[in-house]
Amino acid sequence: MTTTALKHTVLTAEQYLMDELERPEKYEFVNGVVYPMGGASAHHGLIATNFAILIGSQLPDNCQLFIADMKVQIETKETQCYYYPDVVVSCDQQDRADYFRKAPKLIIEILSPSTERVDRTAKLAHYKLIPSVEEIVLVAQNQPRVEIYRRAKDWQQEVFLGEDSFTLASVSLDFEMADVYKKCQFTEETDVPKNDQPR
Repeated sequence: MTTTALKHTVLTAEQYLMDELERPEKYEFVNGVVYPMGGASAHHGLIATNFAILIGSQLPDNCQLFIADMKVQIETKETQCYYYPDVVVSCDQQDRADYFRKAPKLIIEILSPSTERVDRTAKLAHYKLIPSVEEIVLVAQNQPRVEIYRRAKDWQQEVFLGEDSFTLASVSLDFEMADVYKKCQFTEETDVPKNDQPR
C-alpha cells in the first residue's frame, strides 16, 4: 500500500468493493479512505513467487494460496479495512468469497522503501485483529531477512537472517532462506533510490 490517499475520496466498504470490480487499478481501503497500490520490483516478484512455489504445492486440498490479487478483510467495531497481502493462505472452507478472504491463517508482506512503515505499523496491527491469523511474515527484499510474528507466541518478533532456516507452523512447513531468496542478487545498489520507490 502506498501512503498517499486519493484526495477527497471517502467511501463505504460497499462502494469500495463495487468500484474494485470496475477499475483496472488496485486500491486498499482503510476506514473509508482508499489508497492506490504501487508497482512491484523484480525482487518483490521473485520472493512472492518463491513463497508460492514452496507453500502452494504442499498445501492440503482445503487450503488456498493467493499472490497479491486477493483482498483480506479486517472488520471490528472500530476498524474496517481491505488490504492486498503479497501472499495469503486461507484454509477455512466457509471463507470462499470471490474477491476477499476474511479468515486467513497466514499472511506474508514483502517490505519496500515506500511501504515498510505502514506494513510494520498499521497493517501489522490490523492483521493481528483477524482471529484466524496464526502467523504474519514480513520479508525484506534488499537483504536476506525474515521476521515472523506468531499468535501462539503473543506476536513476539522472531528474526531470521543470512543462511538461517525457519518454520511456519500455520502451513507445517520448513524453509531455507536460500530458497525464499532464490534468484535474488544483492548488491550495494539493491536499495531503491528515494525518488523511485516501487513496491
